[in-house]
Amino acid sequence: MTDTKHPKGSSQAKDSLTEFDGAKWDESLEKFPRKQMIRGRWLSLNGLWDFVFDDDLRWGRPDEIPNWNGEIRVPFCPESRASGIGDTGFHPRCWYQKKFEFETKKSKRYLIHFGAVDYEANVWFNGHFLGCHSGGHTPFSFDITKLLVEGEQTLHVCAEDDPQDLAKPRGKQDWQLDSHLIWYPRTTGIWQTVWIEEVPQIYIDRLRWTPLLERWEVGCEAYIAGGNSEDLKLRVRLFAAGRLLADDMYQVISKEVHRRIALSDPGIDDYRNELLWSPEKPTLIDAEIELLQDGKVIDHLKSYTALRSVKVQRGRFLLNSRPYYLRMVLNQGYWPESVMTAPTPEDLRKDVELIKTAGFNGVRMHQKIEDPDFLYWADRLGLIVWGEMPSAYRFTHESVERIMKEWSEVIDRDSNHPSICVWVPFNESWGVPDLTEKEAHRSCVQAMYHLTRTLDPTRPVIGNDGWESTATDILGIHDYDDQPERLLHKYRTEGSTEDVLSRRWPGGRMLTVEGYPHEGQPIMLTEFGGIACVDPSDHEVRNWGYSVCLNGDDLQKRYEKLLSAVHRIEIFSGFCYTQFTDTYQEANGLFTMDRKPKFSLTAMARATRHNDYSRGELTSVPMPPPLPLLENPLHESRGLI
Repeated sequence: MTDTKHPKGSSQAKDSLTEFDGAKWDESLEKFPRKQMIRGRWLSLNGLWDFVFDDDLRWGRPDEIPNWNGEIRVPFCPESRASGIGDTGFHPRCWYQKKFEFETKKSKRYLIHFGAVDYEANVWFNGHFLGCHSGGHTPFSFDITKLLVEGEQTLHVCAEDDPQDLAKPRGKQDWQLDSHLIWYPRTTGIWQTVWIEEVPQIYIDRLRWTPLLERWEVGCEAYIAGGNSEDLKLRVRLFAAGRLLADDMYQVISKEVHRRIALSDPGIDDYRNELLWSPEKPTLIDAEIELLQDGKVIDHLKSYTALRSVKVQRGRFLLNSRPYYLRMVLNQGYWPESVMTAPTPEDLRKDVELIKTAGFNGVRMHQKIEDPDFLYWADRLGLIVWGEMPSAYRFTHESVERIMKEWSEVIDRDSNHPSICVWVPFNESWGVPDLTEKEAHRSCVQAMYHLTRTLDPTRPVIGNDGWESTATDILGIHDYDDQPERLLHKYRTEGSTEDVLSRRWPGGRMLTVEGYPHEGQPIMLTEFGGIACVDPSDHEVRNWGYSVCLNGDDLQKRYEKLLSAVHRIEIFSGFCYTQFTDTYQEANGLFTMDRKPKFSLTAMARATRHNDYSRGELTSVPMPPPLPLLENPLHESRGLI
């Protein structure tokens, strides 16, 4: 058995924890952690927990553990410095214990929520086994009402996460001991918020919003849980900028409500645009939901949605039925001190603000299901998001089952967010490595494509982004050619688009699998750039990139030339630059890993938008001015304003 390296009382553990006492996660989570369904009373369980590694898989129940000799700061993973441990070794199993007290009411139920635990979580409450959840990126909950005791409550979690299991969805988590190439430190155990929610005996369990722009309607689905469900009604009120849009009452039938709420259509575009969501004008529709029984309100919550549509047509990506050019950046979503968990919730907002300030209107979350708070700020501030499934790397019966289960949970979690505009089940044939040779691999991609379209028919789906396309609504191309003129020559269409695509093999891969030709879908350059800015005086191994420059001035010049070329390639309906920040040994970000820009943000935004070049119909949405720079003295000190 290997014990925690920094046990209780050790000076190293105390110092590590004290370093973050100025920005405690618990204190910064003043707002409800689930922005899509806000209720009044909740309790955060983030903070210090008892902790122990179980490398020899010795224990099967928490009462078998003889000594809880370590501490960890939740929700940070033990590999992170923010957790107070910072151990990046191989740890297939670890255990958590939290003792706490809180006031309860006999008329209420109490639910415990886990934002994400990687990979398999077994949970006990007051000595009773609650259940098991598999999948490292999706939330799960348990009703603990009947297990509450007087006084102190005890919660145990056993997290199992085989560091070398390549048949589970793991994204960029390295299977080698140390990070290498494009792979990063592992995330084991709890890495998102743990909290308790107080709800009525009969309560609204789930909400699903579906914007129906072509009918000027909003679809509303509500699912009720709890006890006696007789004579229930649901009241839904919608507001925009404080103005009442709808006030409807529906009968609950079999614990469900499925309704389409018709809004008053103003008819003329200028008036319509006031209500539509876009990155330039991210209008949200606030919702107040009440559950009534015998005329009395028994549950009340706040939510939000938006009126917007996304689809593809005639080779273009359409936002709100108008052609819209996507200027995206690839985001790995890692921080130096806290790995996949943001140091504070405010850091998620700052990422959205930085991406917009750099001139981008979208982000591709790469191989990670990001914290819902990031999507909340993307909704509120206006940033298009592509949701991408973290890959497994082996193709097995088990890996396919795992991916389909977890991907379905991802869609359930995130489909209410208007910022999510495209789904991406596979990236670069990871997990389906023999797409060109094996029918089973092609069938898997097609199955995931159609599963996604079945669960959410309102958004485009890219079956496999990058190359070897078989089933897709958008043809994504990954090409890291660092010569702008050569890139321009490659994809400029002198003949037919099909001729151009059939002759290009970026990364030595065909763009479409034989028998699955391009059928007029929009084409986007969904990975390119990757220019590493390498400091020769940096003796650590932080120098990986697809090409290399030596300083910020050189990076600026190369970025400007590369973006100018990409903007002039008419067959592209958008792009995604690699990448937003440096990530461990990868030095190919526009920003350092601690979010400092490598050259002027003004110049970066100008190059990203390429304001001196017009695409005609794609300028139907006015370009916004840059957001003001974040209040960060580092920007001023480096002369980057």
